[in-house]
Amino acid sequence: MNSNKGRGRVITKGFTLIEVMLALAVFSFAGVALLKVAGSSLLGTAQLEKLSVAGWVAANQLVEVNLDQSWPPKKKTGKTEMAGREWHWQRIITPTEDKNMRAVSVEVRENEADKHSITSIMTYVSNPKAQK
Repeated sequence: MNSNKGRGRVITKGFTLIEVMLALAVFSFAGVALLKVAGSSLLGTAQLEKLSVAGWVAANQLVEVNLDQSWPPKKKTGKTEMAGREWHWQRIITPTEDKNMRAVSVEVRENEADKHSITSIMTYVSNPKAQK
């Protein structure tokens, strides 16, 4: 932008090429940082969803154990579909010091071959015949 001031003197106003390139570099670094944060947030949300749904699957299996009045509870494996995915679960029965109580834990995996479970929940059940 040119402006005439005084006796034939020309004063130029505006940014130099170096200043413009430096500003673009700063904005590009900020944009990359924002994209990285957004990606991390998205991955965290997906992991949280997976943990929540796996917890619901395990809780449903423990409710089923409590409703099933068989004694001792049966060790069982199976699969359930929830939230558009297939979940593999396994009930593990452990004896306790009290012969009328059993510890029941449910492990949930995304794939049957997975070595580690996504979540595991445990409860205790009592012998329904001992309560009578």
